[in-house]
Amino acid sequence: MGRHSTPAPEPKYLPTRRERTRPGIRVPKSRRGLLLAVIAGGVAVAVVGTLGFVWIGSNASSDGAVASSDSCEGVEPLVVVVDPSIGSAVADISERLAENPDVDDCLAVDVVTQASADAVASIAARTFEGDAWIPGSGVWVNRLSSLASSMGQTVPELDNRGSVAVSPVVLGVPRQHAEAVEAEPITWARVRDRQLPTIMPDPQASAGSIAGLYAVRSVSSEADPRQFAGAMMSLGRQIPGSTEAAIATSLTSSTPTAVILSEVEIAEHNLDNPEDQLVAEYPSDGTVVLEYPLVAMPLDEDEQARGWLLDEFERVLRASAQPMLDAGLRRPDGSGSLAITGISTEVPYTDTALETVLKTQEIGSAQLDILRLWGIMTLRSRMLAVIDVSGSMEEPAANGLRRIDVFQQAAGGAMSQFSGEVELGVWIFSTARNGDLDYEDMAPIAPLADGAHLANIHAIVGSLHQRLGGATGLYDTTLAAVQRVREGYDPEMVNSVLLITDGKNEDENGMDLPTLLAKLGEQNDPLKPVPVIMVGFGPDTDLAAMQQIATATGGAAYSAAKPEDLGAVLVDALYQRGCRPDC
Repeated sequence: MGRHSTPAPEPKYLPTRRERTRPGIRVPKSRRGLLLAVIAGGVAVAVVGTLGFVWIGSNASSDGAVASSDSCEGVEPLVVVVDPSIGSAVADISERLAENPDVDDCLAVDVVTQASADAVASIAARTFEGDAWIPGSGVWVNRLSSLASSMGQTVPELDNRGSVAVSPVVLGVPRQHAEAVEAEPITWARVRDRQLPTIMPDPQASAGSIAGLYAVRSVSSEADPRQFAGAMMSLGRQIPGSTEAAIATSLTSSTPTAVILSEVEIAEHNLDNPEDQLVAEYPSDGTVVLEYPLVAMPLDEDEQARGWLLDEFERVLRASAQPMLDAGLRRPDGSGSLAITGISTEVPYTDTALETVLKTQEIGSAQLDILRLWGIMTLRSRMLAVIDVSGSMEEPAANGLRRIDVFQQAAGGAMSQFSGEVELGVWIFSTARNGDLDYEDMAPIAPLADGAHLANIHAIVGSLHQRLGGATGLYDTTLAAVQRVREGYDPEMVNSVLLITDGKNEDENGMDLPTLLAKLGEQNDPLKPVPVIMVGFGPDTDLAAMQQIATATGGAAYSAAKPEDLGAVLVDALYQRGCRPDC
């Protein structure tokens, strides 16, 4: 399915520190130099630290050349490929390495920046040319096995030497809005409950975003997964395509809006943009920390002697904490004082909390679940909502409200969680609603990003109590709705029917259930699936018939026995719309 993102206002950015770092050439120490090779021609890739990844492309280059000297003839430079977020720090350390009299003159290092997704793809494909790798998260190492298998390659035996730096995931808030946001405690629970407006870069391209989603899930109910699903739907309403776009959106918003980011991303932004500062807000209910492991590539038999080069470089790398701190990265144990505006000098977590969040193996399975669920929740959808307006909808529900009132409240809450990428149309139905037809087309299927269309749908829902009457013409309406959605089928979207009813079929002049099921089977097109998601509420629904219709179309049937359950059931139905029939 196609991905989507929200265009951001033009940010007022100065050149970044990465942009100000120029490629060069590193030669043996007798020549004193260093290569920092920055990729020529970047690609959009997923950088998901601690939790998950998606590979989009691969592009890495190094303009370095190695000059030899009499004393180091034949000794090739050590090539270290690093994630861009740690690139400037490793380059600084390598520069100091070149000037360190205690380091062997033959130790030369070429530092190449490459997005972690590109690097892991090249490792899996056996085209990686580095001696060592520092990804933006240890999860890339964990993901190597499945990626290599998908490429028909064996998994290389890597030597993971542990983290050389970490960065906690926080909430970035524009300085002018920080005081308003801090009026209440900063917690992931506020993000979960939509009490703190929050956006994040696309999780398929951001380490901090997936880690932030994991933090939100950690404070959500295990008994009711719809709580986390609702939070994801809300966060998915606006998805900036990059960290820079998310920050720019927050900076230009009139409403105080937080951005889920890693601490080092805020540090880099603040160092490069003194006039548009962010404040790092540290959730008091804990967070996830992104690790930066040093990973050694396997050596051939004739390369074993090169192992000392990496050992020596690792020794200096771990002993040189200041360049990491200057870039906004912490030591592997979370310690280290940062002197960067907007960033807490020390991490406001206990050692125990850090030890807990650094155990990435314990959350390894969760990362895949979250990415899968995020993919489902943010699939571009094309949906026809079909709403029962038969006379029974005027009857009182158990809570004293009319059934139509209960639906209107629930529908408003569910619609508020749709992104503008969703295309939605509305039908209403009851017997003989539109001449001989049981259904009436109220709004065509169109993007909710169209303000006029969205306003029209809200007006239709708000006026439903004025349109009640007739019996429930369920079966004829269901078939016609499936046919309508299939007529305009979009293979890049999830095409579905969402039908809400409080009763069973009462159209004596229409088709019966066996006829409906037969016609659905005859018209089924595996290349154009249109699942019917049926939601019944109240005591009069025919759940058995709904289940048969759902099964015939690859959809699902839900029942809300109590009025207060309808809102949660609608969210449940919506967040599973993209995985049917395999949820």
